[in-house]
Amino acid sequence: MSGALRVGVAGIHGHGRTHVDAALRRAASGEIELAAVADPRPGGELPSGTLRFADAAVMMDAAALDIVILSTPIPTHEPLTLHALERGAHVLLEKPPVPSIAAHERVLAAATRTRRGVQVGFQSLASAGIEATADVAASGIIGDVRHYGAVGLWCRSEEYWRRTPWAGRKSIDGRLVADGVITNPLAHAVATALAVAGAAEPEDVAAVDLDLHAANDIEVDDTSSLVISLRSGATIAAALAVTAPRRSEPYVLVRGTRGHAVYHYTLDLLTVSTDASPLPRTYGFARTPLLDDIVAHARSGSPVAVPLARTGAFTRVLEDVVAAPRPAAVPRGHVTTLSRDRETFRVVEGVEQWAEQVAWGGGHTAVRPPWVGERA
Repeated sequence: MSGALRVGVAGIHGHGRTHVDAALRRAASGEIELAAVADPRPGGELPSGTLRFADAAVMMDAAALDIVILSTPIPTHEPLTLHALERGAHVLLEKPPVPSIAAHERVLAAATRTRRGVQVGFQSLASAGIEATADVAASGIIGDVRHYGAVGLWCRSEEYWRRTPWAGRKSIDGRLVADGVITNPLAHAVATALAVAGAAEPEDVAAVDLDLHAANDIEVDDTSSLVISLRSGATIAAALAVTAPRRSEPYVLVRGTRGHAVYHYTLDLLTVSTDASPLPRTYGFARTPLLDDIVAHARSGSPVAVPLARTGAFTRVLEDVVAAPRPAAVPRGHVTTLSRDRETFRVVEGVEQWAEQVAWGGGHTAVRPPWVGERA
């Protein structure tokens, strides 16, 4: 494919603006052009030649696009991806890609039939650090792997849970949303842990044990732990919360019998600690920008770094989260309300210590959350 590739971005506010900016930076080389954007909300600076649409499907019908970037509400991911594929476009799809295995299989089949790529916005999976961390686990450097873990501790305000009509919802108008901490804000932690542990397909996940809680007035979880049992026999213990007093860098853990590895996936940094060495060793890795990767795929047919097929195990976990009962409310006596930068945050007492104990201990059955056992 020669000439500048025509790119369209659906959803240009919030995180969608990062896709617009990435496209504009890449357009400077002449390889692509930001041909069109779609968003029902006005605003956002754009080149004069970029077409504007209020509806993403109308944009795809009218603009003859080579690549479509979807940063739209979760319930729209499947129909808009299918629409883009039928119009002959490759797709860069924000996470979580789809809310069910059935939807995953439908989109995967359409991508295969149309011979178009679907790249999922799990940026961490496009880093060389994933393979390096998996290699450490398999090498014996840290002994036999006891378990994998993941810790994600962020802070999200009450206003965050009111950012859109679907925020904090499990479903809306009969369509699955899955906006909880496991499946959206800290979904990267789950996806990265699964990738390091070698789980890609839905069948790679044997069982998911969930412990879901919410400190905010929402339908979904904001403070949760889970243990994923894999078909390989490995387990992943994760503790994820957006009710921490401060943001810390999330990480994936590989705990062995003679040491451990910690992969800070947002930084592409791997630290390996062994019983035989007094000091840990730290390694940095390169990451391929997802837009660059889908452009290369559109031009040459090279494999995409984060194909939809690689995210089936994550969607299997998501499906279990969606099917679970409503999260238990964290008792008010264990929640502190803080004001910062004109926003209000709910902080759960002891959440940082609890998260570390779950991930490093290999499960949550023996780690009783400090807020459990009291009335909400």
